[in-house]
Amino acid sequence: MSVSFDFKQLTERERYKLMIGTIIPRPIALVTTVDENGRINAAPFSFFNCLSADPPILAIGVENNADMSFKDTGHNIRMTEVFTVNIVSFAIAEAMHVCGAKYPRGVDELKEAGLTAMPGEKVASPFIVEAPAAFECKRHVTLELGRSRQIVMGEIVYAHYRDGVVDPERLHVDPAAVDAIARLGGDTCATIRDRFEMLTPKL
Repeated sequence: MSVSFDFKQLTERERYKLMIGTIIPRPIALVTTVDENGRINAAPFSFFNCLSADPPILAIGVENNADMSFKDTGHNIRMTEVFTVNIVSFAIAEAMHVCGAKYPRGVDELKEAGLTAMPGEKVASPFIVEAPAAFECKRHVTLELGRSRQIVMGEIVYAHYRDGVVDPERLHVDPAAVDAIARLGGDTCATIRDRFEMLTPKL
């Protein structure tokens, strides 16, 4: 016996609950941006993933405010055309959570969370020193999904890795050193510490 749902008959909140509880685990992007005056903003997004290597494209889903105005991240990307995705490790999970609080515009979430901002190499937005990896991005295209959400695709133009995370010769990234966390449903998160190998079958 199965349970089925017609998504056309569900509310936005009901669809959201089913989707975030089922499409798991979702990596977390701690996105740093700056506004027109150079003020830093940081916010976490679990509607996030990589889409392409040629060109190198990642995407984040950015929700608007209830009145359909842009939140800080969406506003800043629209004004500056750049953003930086910082990968969230278990070590900075609590700090990431602090950045997710609803601060007034202009508050530096990184300072509130005790994280260290370093100037970007190619873009105006900073990267986070404590993050295991960070991707500096230039906005590639923005998709407007109705009035409530934007999908922002960014082209990666520069990458930062904390020492010991990547082999600079082989370009092998050590998943244990990244120690990333992911969002499940509701307030539940997970680590990637349990892993197994599955080789691609050869015909």
